[in-house]
Amino acid sequence: MSDLERLWDDLPVGRAPVDDILRAGRKKGRTPRRRPTRPLFTAGVLTAVGGAFLAGIIVAQPPGSEPEASRPGGVSDASPAAFHGELQPVESCDELLDHYVDQALEIVGPHGWELGGYWPAGDVIAGALPAAPSAEMDALTRQSNSYESAKVPSTSTSVNSDTGTNVQEQGVDEPDVVKTDGDLLVRIQDATLTTYDVTGKETVELSQIRLDGFEDGEILLSGDTVVALGNDGSRSRNRGYGWYANTGPTTTRVVSVDLSDPGAPQVGDTVDLDTSLVTARQHGSSIRLVTAAGLPELDFVQPTGRRGMRTAREANERVVRETTLADWIPSMSVDGGEPTQLADCKDMAIPRQDIGLDTMNVVGFEADDPADVHAIGLAGNASLAYESPDHLYLAASPFAAWGECFDICPMVTDRSANSGTTMVFDFEVTGTEATYVGSGEVEGSVADRWAMDEYDGVLRLALGPTQATGNFNSVVTLERRGDELVEIGRVDKLGVGEQIESVRWFDALAIVVTFRQVDPLYAIDLSDQDDPRLMGHLEIPGFSEYLHPLGERRLVGIGQAPSGKGGWGAQAGLFDVTDLTSPRRIAVLSYGPGTEARAGADPRQFTWLPKERTLLTVISDGWRTRSGWVSVVTLDHGRLTNRMVEADYGNDVEQIRTVPLPDGRVVLVTGEDVQFFDL
Repeated sequence: MSDLERLWDDLPVGRAPVDDILRAGRKKGRTPRRRPTRPLFTAGVLTAVGGAFLAGIIVAQPPGSEPEASRPGGVSDASPAAFHGELQPVESCDELLDHYVDQALEIVGPHGWELGGYWPAGDVIAGALPAAPSAEMDALTRQSNSYESAKVPSTSTSVNSDTGTNVQEQGVDEPDVVKTDGDLLVRIQDATLTTYDVTGKETVELSQIRLDGFEDGEILLSGDTVVALGNDGSRSRNRGYGWYANTGPTTTRVVSVDLSDPGAPQVGDTVDLDTSLVTARQHGSSIRLVTAAGLPELDFVQPTGRRGMRTAREANERVVRETTLADWIPSMSVDGGEPTQLADCKDMAIPRQDIGLDTMNVVGFEADDPADVHAIGLAGNASLAYESPDHLYLAASPFAAWGECFDICPMVTDRSANSGTTMVFDFEVTGTEATYVGSGEVEGSVADRWAMDEYDGVLRLALGPTQATGNFNSVVTLERRGDELVEIGRVDKLGVGEQIESVRWFDALAIVVTFRQVDPLYAIDLSDQDDPRLMGHLEIPGFSEYLHPLGERRLVGIGQAPSGKGGWGAQAGLFDVTDLTSPRRIAVLSYGPGTEARAGADPRQFTWLPKERTLLTVISDGWRTRSGWVSVVTLDHGRLTNRMVEADYGNDVEQIRTVPLPDGRVVLVTGEDVQFFDL
């Protein structure tokens, strides 16, 4: 207890207002410090190691006072962001700062931010679980066999977006290293933006410009405007502690480029956001970013020979109490100008439940005017993002997938240590704006965005096991009722003792692949979303990391499987889903031991050409030759025929794209070339 508290404790007026006194003395106008991004391969738990509130003894509240636990207050009709329910509006900037400081004090220790308990989710959940009891599997089999298929749901074909990218949702475009409108092709490599004419017999380079101070670029295309998304090259200076140590980018850089004259592109606004990009999506000319700031880099001390653990902890707690909102809420600057706070306090929300400490922002703008943003945010960690044509969902889930991530992998919050549930926040999106609708909580974990889907106003989730569930996976449906997402249906015991590897959703159907020793493929009937049903399942060796529908009766799975005596290798399997009560694998293509099907990590390296009945997918040779091929797979009466075309080597394998044009031709993009591809 501090001297101030001891003096105050003698007076019968309640808790010492230490935070108020300290806040009044905080320095104004401090320059915000850079923030570390999340580790790309993190799956763990925030632990409150040594966190302590400055007011160590809580005394009784005086009569008539409101308990502090009741903050934040009720719904405020005056809130411009219309937060309510589980996301409460912020009454003042002071209240918002109090929230950050209180949360931060729980995870600061003698070494600074103390984050522990990291482990692969697969090892903790799936690997430690027993195999499926035969009685439970028999029950599922009886259920699927008794299913009456009077109105059998079916798969449907999925093709690339209008700009050439293989996307999750039709009508919702995603960034990539190459884009096209059918006549013009634009690619970004490092900081160099190049345009090509693709209307003739050969590709013709039109222009090349370099974006200054730009790294890790991807692009979106809207009419005559390219929006480049990357960072400014700055990296975190915070070594962190344990697994939290990282050197990731700390700024999101957005650059607009006018292509009215593709031979002479003109660079427009450059917008810097002092936060890390989680996802970017495009609806027409509107672009929406989801960002996560991470924990701020503060001037923490370390224990030394003359400074013990207790002294270091107390010093670091003082550092946290002296923070200002500039340390927590990201800033925004245009063309190197003076930074301003990205979202006003009135446009921020405080979660009722503890979902971990972070600052998430949803930032919308028109492609040709990235400086005019609509930004809202929440003071918590909900960094799993999925966007349908008219809704954005942010999820705070107990465990993250272990392995490569297409989008940034989220840091797991301390919810995994307590509840084993996933919180989902629903936002309606219109143009550049996102309006909070409601939220829901469901038992289980969401691995990534592919485990989320929306159809006919219902959110569908594929959930993995946690301490709140059995040792199985589930498909759950949630419906909006008022400001809540309410569970209306579920099917359990999918892949008992296994983990979800891939999911694909259709209007009234879900295909779920799990894996431990074999690859069960489950067909879930969602035609009645109040009563989802298991229709059938198939067990085969290996697993599919990426599923792609080829039409109403065919589905291809790209993944891995045992490859003779030489270990594991890439595999493509063709599935007949005509009878969903009894799905069949009718053809399989093995690429040999040591190979990798890259579509499992990045679906943008997969293209389906329905007219040619041909799929193009990138295969790499692991560490042996570090070569990358385009596998040209043709479907012929239930058979798969393959032709391998060597395309690139080394790190440039990540750049390989096969971009379909409206006239049926395909452009092959590699690290060095952009040329038409002979099918």
